[in-house]
Amino acid sequence: MSSFPLVSHTDPDAVVARRHGEAISLRRFLADIERVAAALPDCGHILNVCTDRYRFAVGLAASMISGRVSLLPSTYTPETLRHLAAFAPDCQILTDGDPAQLSLPAVSFPALCEAQDVPAAMPAIPRLDAAQLVAWVFTSGSTGTPVPHRKTWGRLVINVRAEGVALGLDPARPATLIGTVPPQHMYGFESTVLVAWQSGTAFDAGRPFYPADIAATLASTPAPAALITTPFHLRTLLDEGIALTPVALVVSATAPLPVELARAAEAGLQAPLLEIYGSTETGQIATRRSAQTEQWTLFPDIRLEDRDGQTWADGGHIEVAVPMSDVIEQAGNGRFLLRGRNADLINIAGKRTSLGYLNQQLLGVSGVRDGGFHLPDGERDGHITRLAAFVVAPGVDPASLRAALRERIDPAFMPRPLIFLDALPRNATGKLPRDTCEALLQAHRASREQSA
Repeated sequence: MSSFPLVSHTDPDAVVARRHGEAISLRRFLADIERVAAALPDCGHILNVCTDRYRFAVGLAASMISGRVSLLPSTYTPETLRHLAAFAPDCQILTDGDPAQLSLPAVSFPALCEAQDVPAAMPAIPRLDAAQLVAWVFTSGSTGTPVPHRKTWGRLVINVRAEGVALGLDPARPATLIGTVPPQHMYGFESTVLVAWQSGTAFDAGRPFYPADIAATLASTPAPAALITTPFHLRTLLDEGIALTPVALVVSATAPLPVELARAAEAGLQAPLLEIYGSTETGQIATRRSAQTEQWTLFPDIRLEDRDGQTWADGGHIEVAVPMSDVIEQAGNGRFLLRGRNADLINIAGKRTSLGYLNQQLLGVSGVRDGGFHLPDGERDGHITRLAAFVVAPGVDPASLRAALRERIDPAFMPRPLIFLDALPRNATGKLPRDTCEALLQAHRASREQSA
């Protein structure tokens, strides 16, 4: 049966990570993995919540080589942790925080090797069976209950190797990947850790979130560097107007990227921007250079098939055919266009649009720094639908914003109410979850009732 190495690096002194300004060699990385593997608790499942990306990567590798399976949920709410405990009763948490603050059994991440303690002889690079189950990743599903999806080592390797080729990552001139997204999220998992392992590149251990932190990390990272980020982080970074160190590549995912933002990012960071398309179920399956084209290009061997009014993805690293959540228009030769998400499609008085399109129009209004439309619970009755929208637009008055929206969208889709906020409570990947939107709307309604 086939197997794949943990990493594609072979030189003992090759840099696999950068942490607090220090380059971590392959030799040291492997020593850290062996040390942590020996300290893991006696269990079959590990919930790795380390916020330091290097510690996460070491813990992930240690779990893999010792036969443990990692759990990667989309959130860490108490309800999610209860579901994980039911799914894997032997699960224990590996944390670089305070174990006492967690509701499941937890152990502290052990001390890493000091540079002077790393053995001169490099351990053998581990190889893992292609069929080995290394992770369960969880989507929230339509009910909010975590839905597990199995990830085997071989399929993950095939996927991220294809990603590395699509992104142009060159082992002969290894870049450092700087991620603004957590490594536990599928995008961060694949595009800041696994792709680095399998493309001969390095990753930065931090997770800069605020514009000043992102700019500081870019400035302190040796060239070439690649920024792995989201539309939300890009917009806030560019809106801040601070000086940015040029990078070799920008990668974006998790939400549609407006072409205006893609072009601004390429100009501001002086690098091509590639957008990744995929899902937790499929992994990454396509890329596009968003500033130049709307069309997506599939990874090699991935196929899209239209049947029964839905598009299915199959082939390549995808283990079984998966129905896509998006409306896809195939363009031939492995290319396609996205026409919105099935769940986002809205029909009001016979007029059709999508929440994604409406969000792009809102974000395109001058002075709008952030925003999003929301279809309230119970409003999709086929006859009357009242949309709401949340917006961060300092200095813009409501009347002016409504006038600008009327020039961009049909009156049937005008938000009622349009709620101004100081900031939107986006999650770590820049998304604005539906339940968060519903809570914001209910709070607004309660406030209006109290003041009436």
